[in-house]
Amino acid sequence: MNYVYPAIFYPEPDGKFSVIFPDLNDLATFGNDLSDAFAMATEACSMYLFNSLRDGELLPKPSSINDIEKDDDNAFVNMVLVDLSEYAKHHSDKAIKKTLSIPTWLNTLCEKKNINYSKVLQEALINKVQEKI
Repeated sequence: MNYVYPAIFYPEPDGKFSVIFPDLNDLATFGNDLSDAFAMATEACSMYLFNSLRDGELLPKPSSINDIEKDDDNAFVNMVLVDLSEYAKHHSDKAIKKTLSIPTWLNTLCEKKNINYSKVLQEALINKVQEKI
């Protein structure tokens, strides 16, 4: 699943960049240059969201990029995209096998369309958990 949150990028005098996510309890990171700052922002945001979901917390609604206020004229706001499915592949706990029962006709259709049952079920469960919290 993809999530997008605004981040404020602050240029530092030494060429580094500090990054703050106002919607994520002012989550902060930095990079040695702009490219590194974007990579670190993606990693920090991914970790925060992944841990929040794992702990059963409701994810905050992302603010509009236009609603983010920066306190430095040299700073800029940019949206940061994270793919939690991809992040989870590399950082999650060991997978747990579950047995699934579906009608034969649905199985046939899904196989024809090469649908990944695990991915679909994970996405549906995450959406359902978000509704319940």
